[in-house]
Amino acid sequence: MYPTLPPLAPCNNEEYRAFRETVRRFVDKEILPHVDAWDEAGEFPRELYGHAAELGLFGLGFPEEYGGTSGHLFHGLVMIEEMTRAASGGLLASLFSHTIGAPPIVAGGSAELKARVLPEILGGRKISALAVTEPSGGSDVANLRLRAERDGDYYILNGSKTFITSGMRADYITVAARTGGAGAGGVSALLVEGNSPGLTRTPLKKMGWWCSDTAQLHFDNCRVPVANRLGPENGAFPIFMLNFNQERLALAMQAYGFARVCLDEASDWASGRTAFGKRLVGHQVVRHKLVAMATRIEATRAMILDLTARLEQGESPIPQICMLKNFAAQTMQFCADSAVQILGGMGFMRGMKSERIYREVKVNMIGGGAEEVLTELAARQLGWA
Repeated sequence: MYPTLPPLAPCNNEEYRAFRETVRRFVDKEILPHVDAWDEAGEFPRELYGHAAELGLFGLGFPEEYGGTSGHLFHGLVMIEEMTRAASGGLLASLFSHTIGAPPIVAGGSAELKARVLPEILGGRKISALAVTEPSGGSDVANLRLRAERDGDYYILNGSKTFITSGMRADYITVAARTGGAGAGGVSALLVEGNSPGLTRTPLKKMGWWCSDTAQLHFDNCRVPVANRLGPENGAFPIFMLNFNQERLALAMQAYGFARVCLDEASDWASGRTAFGKRLVGHQVVRHKLVAMATRIEATRAMILDLTARLEQGESPIPQICMLKNFAAQTMQFCADSAVQILGGMGFMRGMKSERIYREVKVNMIGGGAEEVLTELAARQLGWA
């Protein structure tokens, strides 16, 4: 195995060490023994939400008055670092879909709405999802088409959303809808309850993330109370943009963690496997592949630490977050490909962590903003476009 790197969070803090041990025990006991079967089944038990919430994993960074727990960004990174040991992006995506579905509720919901729904979500009793992407628009959030027309105390929703994580079983869906004119200035956020008449859901089959339920949603005259609006009418675009920055940092951390898993699996295999009279790692071509993987992982880790510290200090380095997300996804892609090559035939077999990660690479390069979109966003933020 590749030598253990120092923890991503400050390692001289007993609070961080205790939190890491809590997450590690949860992964070892409740996830690792079952994750392969869950992936094959295409789902994981709903009870897992409650178990994670009981340990305080759901409330990180959310207000304590609604069941949240105080914590820094480093706590979230520690959790992701431990959770990625299970090598299942689909599990992380659905189990923690509230981390993208619930922040707009915190940012824009009324006191009554927050008091009603957030304790249920953070307690693991209800599932939260975010619905922004549309069949026609992909990453082009400012030009979404799903329409919400005001009708007294309700909005009437018509249109579709796609690629929605936890879309099939979410109880609360944070929906980006057009309530005004064209562009970013006409976007509102509405909290749609999962049992709303006029909402239908269709499951989507995917290359990876098998145990994450992913859905296309269709709204046909779906009535949503005006009281469920998050933030001002036509003023939700900044809420979604802030949400995306946090999501991109989390996706970068996940990509780093999965790259580490690939390196560890490939290193273990190369150290124990014999070919042409010596261990695989004894062949220069193999050990150079391992070093190339390690180099990219070390560079990704350094970028994560730097940007997380800057965010904790109140900075908003948007172009650097875009670059980090792209670089981390490329690291994951390189390491997954290299690991499968080193593992040879075993790398093609289900049950190997690198095989599953290899199938999940592309969603990390697309989700949270496709590589090309983030590159252009970084260029614009830096004044080059």
